[in-house]
Amino acid sequence: MPVRAFHFHLVSDSTGETLVSVARAAVSQYEDVTGVEHVYPLVRSARQLDRVLGEIADDPGIVLYTLVEEELIERLERRCRELGCPCLHVLEPVFALLRSYLGAEKTKLPGAQHALNADYFKRIDALNFTMAHDDGQFTEGMADADVILLGVSRTSKTPTSIYLANRGVKTANIPLIPALPPPHGLEKLRKPLIVGLIATPERIVAIRHNRILGLEGGMEGRLQDDAYVDPEAVAAEITASRRFCARYGWQTIDVTRRSIEETAAAVLSMLSEHRAKRFAEHIATT
Repeated sequence: MPVRAFHFHLVSDSTGETLVSVARAAVSQYEDVTGVEHVYPLVRSARQLDRVLGEIADDPGIVLYTLVEEELIERLERRCRELGCPCLHVLEPVFALLRSYLGAEKTKLPGAQHALNADYFKRIDALNFTMAHDDGQFTEGMADADVILLGVSRTSKTPTSIYLANRGVKTANIPLIPALPPPHGLEKLRKPLIVGLIATPERIVAIRHNRILGLEGGMEGRLQDDAYVDPEAVAAEITASRRFCARYGWQTIDVTRRSIEETAAAVLSMLSEHRAKRFAEHIATT
């Protein structure tokens, strides 16, 4: 019997650990079913939530969340209703039971359940770094990254970056945009592992179509002549990104049929090799 796959969007205003544990425990009870996880930690502003909603529109599925801000909750649930995506606050039934038994209201402190240990601070530091260096922002701090992901629009750079950050890996991502040069000096960086994410033109075009049509107000009229979704233009973008990475010897990962966690696992394997190589070079020169 073929395995049935579905998208699982996990939205948290903290690290997302609780959601990941609940989601995996639930899915493990179903045979021949696999959940493609999209983890969005530290969602605490409308701007961050808008990015998440765009990802959900691209790959509709089940949405679980642990948010405490009522405005964000209302916005998330409204958009999920519009997209026809089941949406659930996984802790609310427990909160309701405790409220009834204790006669007290819960604290509205995001992530109050986490112990303040070294591993926790490492993940939070990585998440803060990753959010600050998302989509080519704050390029001055790229040298401090563990990983830098490159790719054309809609190659899953942001969700992969966040997934890695949630495992303590400081990750920056840079969009490769036609006619715009990448950050100056990128090729001179030695500490970060630099990886290019690529996909087939057909996959990128399909995702971009869904992205445009999912925007509020609709943009159907611009699709036909827009280079952003023109198959030949997209193929040229991907070819250029391959050549750019090859020029500097950076490895690439084809994400066409990979889940976020599969892409992240490949990056982590590359990172281990990269660090071992750098350590060997350091020993050889001392």
